[in-house]
Amino acid sequence: MFTGIVEELGKVRSIKHGVEGMRIEIEAHQVLLDARLGSSIAVNGCCLTVVDLGDGWWAADAVSETLARTCLSDLAEGDPVNLERPMRIEDRLGGHLVQGHVDGTGEIVSSERLADSAMAVRIAASSKILRYMVEKGSITVDGVSLTVASEGEDGFSVAIVPHTAAVTTLGLKGPGARVNLEVDLLAKYVEKLLGAKVTS
Repeated sequence: MFTGIVEELGKVRSIKHGVEGMRIEIEAHQVLLDARLGSSIAVNGCCLTVVDLGDGWWAADAVSETLARTCLSDLAEGDPVNLERPMRIEDRLGGHLVQGHVDGTGEIVSSERLADSAMAVRIAASSKILRYMVEKGSITVDGVSLTVASEGEDGFSVAIVPHTAAVTTLGLKGPGARVNLEVDLLAKYVEKLLGAKVTS
């Protein structure tokens, strides 16, 4: 479980494609302080398992299922990535409850700088994602916990404060870029429970 508060901006060191997926090596420091083989680290919102690590880098395998549901396959050597370790019981929950299980991808339609240096970003998404959206609700975009500013039939908008733009990939991505999306876990449970009630 994660919070959507990015700890570090890492960099893709190398990518090796295989028959069943790809291995990605990432340069990092903060997230490696207590990492070991088998540890979980979220990469752009996708929970991956540490399968190898060294001084200033670590590696994970992304299988075909992961690549089909996320935009990790868009990554190239040198690209920045948002990194976060799983939350600990004693940690403050600064964002919201994030599983690191990406529900789908969206595409940035527009990104506008506002007078206060914040960014207004519009993201196109499928109805499968948008059905869980609610104004002022939570959404995870590339692993970043954000608040839905508005939602419509074909997408939604978020406001990104200057600090978040400076320390995550969201300040670097523009129109046409794909992003990983994870909807609020609570919304999915509510839907499941209400569906069961209606059919029973």
